[in-house]
Amino acid sequence: MRKWIKTTAAAAGIAALASGFAVSGASADVINDIRERGKLIVGVKADYAPYGFLDSSGKIIGLEPDLAQDVADTLGVELELVPVVSSNRMQFLEQGKIDLMIATMTDRNDRREVVQIVDPNYYSSGTNILTKGNFANWEDLKGAPVCGIQGAFYNRKTSEEFGATIVAFKGTAEALTALQQNRCVAFVYDDSFIVSRLGDADWEGWKMPLPTIDDAPWGLAVKKGEDAFAALMAGMIVEWHTSGRILELESKYGLEQTPFAKKMHTLFRGVNPSIER
Repeated sequence: MRKWIKTTAAAAGIAALASGFAVSGASADVINDIRERGKLIVGVKADYAPYGFLDSSGKIIGLEPDLAQDVADTLGVELELVPVVSSNRMQFLEQGKIDLMIATMTDRNDRREVVQIVDPNYYSSGTNILTKGNFANWEDLKGAPVCGIQGAFYNRKTSEEFGATIVAFKGTAEALTALQQNRCVAFVYDDSFIVSRLGDADWEGWKMPLPTIDDAPWGLAVKKGEDAFAALMAGMIVEWHTSGRILELESKYGLEQTPFAKKMHTLFRGVNPSIER
């Protein structure tokens, strides 16, 4: 089992936190600030459907904004969503521009040195490509121009291990436009995002042909040192898994229920069956 939850005993300990942690007893300044302000500010993606994207009115919606709303509701405050991208999401948290970041971020040790990633992880995905090309193996990308996102960890591996030439863009919209303009032969990104594109009529004829690699958990984060807020968020994540909230949101946004979400629901349901939604 992955590092974020090694034993059911550990799961039981976190689940106890979920049921026993009293928000009103938290002493962290950030929680007091949020309540005094009357608003929780959360950094989310706005270009990564269905996890965070703009609706026809320009409002940010998606699976992660819905999770952010859960947190705001728990704290009894309004929610403000701030769009972030891979290259600035941790900086926004460090600089105090946001209170919380839920933005499709892969949990890595180097990122834990910058921000406080909360355990357990709330989601997971792997790496693949979106293409029209006839690629059967990752090694087939050698020498090929491949679109990527600035700051994404899989750019280096795709380049160094498989020999692709990464053409990096600030956000997914720019990368997808470049892909459609044939400025690159493939787009390397999370398989969860690619699956969501393949269901779109605009991407008919495109495919995800390679075996997914580097399945990795996603971590939401608070600013370093905000231990009480991190404890609150740990409890929120456990409740999401126990109640099946993540599975519910996957269905809401037209995603197939992921093995990770199903596994975590089963695990936490087993150690804390008293939590109901």
